[in-house]
Amino acid sequence: MRRIIGPLLINTALAALGLFVLLPMLWMLAVSFMQPGEAASYPPPLVPSHPTLANYTALFARGGMSRYLVNSFLFATAATALSLTFNVAAGYAFAKLHFPGRDMLFRLLLAGLVVPAQVGMLALFLMLKQMGLVNSYAGALVPWLASIFGIFIVRQYALSVPGELIEAGRLDGASELRIFWSIVLPMLRPVLVTLGLFTFVANWNDFLWPLIILSDDGRYTLPVALAAMSREHVQDAELMMAGAVVTIAPVLILFIIAQRQYVAGLTAGGVKG
Repeated sequence: MRRIIGPLLINTALAALGLFVLLPMLWMLAVSFMQPGEAASYPPPLVPSHPTLANYTALFARGGMSRYLVNSFLFATAATALSLTFNVAAGYAFAKLHFPGRDMLFRLLLAGLVVPAQVGMLALFLMLKQMGLVNSYAGALVPWLASIFGIFIVRQYALSVPGELIEAGRLDGASELRIFWSIVLPMLRPVLVTLGLFTFVANWNDFLWPLIILSDDGRYTLPVALAAMSREHVQDAELMMAGAVVTIAPVLILFIIAQRQYVAGLTAGGVKG
């Protein structure tokens, strides 16, 4: 009897906790389908009395949300591709290539993890301003070219690649680039999915750096555009909730699809090496 009651109580508690966490998102979704002004009534309704798509129609017709949606998708895709290129190459180098100062340099990189990213934003902005990259996607992409966290998880996973395979490739006359592309990269697929998903979601949700570097509202990403729109429609809770749903839905769907590979890559990176 205890074997049944114990798991039942635990599962019930976890289900209640999960519902509590999801409740704000479910209410946000419900409000996005409400009539204008309905969410401001007291007590606030939990479900729309007469569901409507008018908020989503207005969002794309008057708010230009489709343009910001495309901006965010292209920006996040480019950032993910660049991040994978540099982080995977650097992580593999720290794991399998021998060069002077490798271990010391890696320790210095790890020390940088304790420094908040916001600390360096002013210096980075001034540097990009001197280079003429302010208000450009090139400047917005600079912080995503490489990250200490990305290098770290790739390095930890790459330590599991058998050194014998790499040596066999060298004995067969393969170049280092060929070994990396044909032998190492396929074995790094789980951590590639993890890092790619992590980078895409983080970039999609990023608000502060695009707000700082992009001054032209036509270049705004979704979070920045939604914040700018809220100043004009502060009373339109239903419209703002529809914008929040549009902002969250793509990355939520992407995470649900790739969550197994994401967790597997994180777990492997944490225990290997």
